[in-house]
Amino acid sequence: MVEAGAIANEVLARPEIETRMKSDRSPVSEADERVEEFLMEALERELPGVARIAEEAAAHGEIPPHGDAFLLIDPIDGTREFIGRSPEFTVNLALVDKLEPVAGAIFAPAGARVWFAGAQGFTTKAVGGGALPPAQDWGALRVRPRPAHGLTALLSKSHPDDETVALLAALPIRERRPMGSSIKFCVIAQGKADIYPRFGRTMEWDTAAGHAVLAAAGAVLTPTGEPLAYGKAAEFYRNGPFIAWGDARQT
Repeated sequence: MVEAGAIANEVLARPEIETRMKSDRSPVSEADERVEEFLMEALERELPGVARIAEEAAAHGEIPPHGDAFLLIDPIDGTREFIGRSPEFTVNLALVDKLEPVAGAIFAPAGARVWFAGAQGFTTKAVGGGALPPAQDWGALRVRPRPAHGLTALLSKSHPDDETVALLAALPIRERRPMGSSIKFCVIAQGKADIYPRFGRTMEWDTAAGHAVLAAAGAVLTPTGEPLAYGKAAEFYRNGPFIAWGDARQT
């Protein structure tokens, strides 16, 4: 996965980034397609037989049948940020089993940092194309208790919505911080923010890795307090609204 980040950085360094619009009017770049191809081939070698659902392949109707366990891949999460040359884009990979993401990794190539989790969550510096540092250089992910002075809310930079505004108006919010891509989950998992609500459209490959990273320390719940579920093939893997919490007791 860290190797795939080198592809994204190489495309980002070009004077022009080749892009087009998909049928749902969302953008796709050359980096999306090349990173996805790299990851699909690498995962076939490393995890043969495990179904792989990837964003760009799914856009072409290429969704393999799967059982309880399958992989979700978002080659560039935050494509708009990537095209705009913001560092707030990520490469996302998650393993789902029995409706929940049980392991996930998020790599921010431009920021040279990776977050990953299974039963426990960690973060460390990593350079695209390089190797993961040794375990002694990993930092454990720890959410923070609810701050007495109020909550820090992370908001989608590209997709604001009225429901989010209404929810935050009912909470003791001290700071509102727009941020792109799945980095929002990671910032909460590091104890640097408290809540990320999302009522607008997202897909399972957008959120699974971040959900796994945060779930090792916090929680990702529906507005009614239930866990956000995965494997919704009948809905073409669309998510409903969710709220990512640091201190889940705030719910």
